[in-house]
Amino acid sequence: MSRRVVVTGLGAITPIGNNVEEFWNGLKEKKVGIGPITYFDTADYKAKLAAQVKDFDARKHMDPKAAKRMEQFCQFAVIAAKEALEDAGIDREKEDPFRIGVSVGSGIGSLQSIEREYKKLLDKGPGRVNPLLVPLMISNMAAGNVAIQFGLKGKCINVVTACATGTHSIGEAFRSIQYGEADVMVAGGTEASITPIGVAGFSALTALSCSEDPLRASIPFDAERGGFVMGEGAGIVVLESLEHAQARGARIYAELAGYGATCDAYHITSPAEDGSGAAKAMEMAIKDAGMKPDDVDYINAHGTSTHHNDLFETKAIKLALGSHAEKVKINSTKSMIGHLLGAAGGVEFITCVKSIEEGFVHATAGLEKDDPECDLDYTKGEGVSMEVNCAISNSLGFGGHNATLLVKKFQG
Repeated sequence: MSRRVVVTGLGAITPIGNNVEEFWNGLKEKKVGIGPITYFDTADYKAKLAAQVKDFDARKHMDPKAAKRMEQFCQFAVIAAKEALEDAGIDREKEDPFRIGVSVGSGIGSLQSIEREYKKLLDKGPGRVNPLLVPLMISNMAAGNVAIQFGLKGKCINVVTACATGTHSIGEAFRSIQYGEADVMVAGGTEASITPIGVAGFSALTALSCSEDPLRASIPFDAERGGFVMGEGAGIVVLESLEHAQARGARIYAELAGYGATCDAYHITSPAEDGSGAAKAMEMAIKDAGMKPDDVDYINAHGTSTHHNDLFETKAIKLALGSHAEKVKINSTKSMIGHLLGAAGGVEFITCVKSIEEGFVHATAGLEKDDPECDLDYTKGEGVSMEVNCAISNSLGFGGHNATLLVKKFQG
């Protein structure tokens, strides 16, 4: 018998708030965190907007020396994990550290350190490259740093599946607890790749919006959508076995009940045109939770604002839910915070948990012009107060990776 898994802690760093409360209030207010890129000169770039994290100073949240030894994607992860662990109220002194694991992924790691040190290599030669380049750069260091900062000695993994990273990381943590490998997992995703090479690369792929209007740049499911907007940040949650959470009298936000993961095996960047891979991931998550398509109240869509993604995800939802697809509320958090790449799934899972807790589904900001091929209820206009008993979060990544999490209202 696999163990039930519950969510007891939430932590976030986002373009509309550097903690969960600010982030969630921003979503409710339709606050768009997109603006001109300030990290470098974009004069020669087609894409000039991004969703940057604002007013962030890692030294205010951790030892300044430790902060200096971490690149930004690691700082985001550690600070979001700190918020999640404090929110969960876990007294680590009373826990077996080998029963608390970490599953925190990053799609890319540190492009900043690669750019910085490659310039040194070209300008000054190999002897001047920072001896810490590799441990600063590699994507698993977010998980490693979280474990080191908080003394978590259990299973520590880094899933890398591009834009599905955060969702897979939470899903694999869920399985680890179900299977008895850990009692507690700190899980989610982190990303900080708004850099010259990052933006140039996605632009060359014609994946980014070239709009210079922050309110018409990330517009998922809109007829005029033309690409995604790069975002950054981290979304980290604390998952526990139900027994462990109850034994310590924890406050339980929701129950993580289902996880589905598939691959389109079709194309390196485009989802399968019929939506079959993403649909199967949703079907698997619903079945894993012992539920039916009609039980789903709300879907936090991958909803990137690219033409292909939003069209094919719409098809996938119809395939997975059948006629119920017309009744379910759908939205895209990326309409306000852009696409956090490897962190997207973590932040969007938090959105689902908060939607269940507060009975509110936020609007898809910027959605104004209906696309006749995207004909479901994407929460256009204003957010909706409604009971949310069951929510699913979708993530689709380059390489054909599909991941779905199903979270539901906790009932003892």
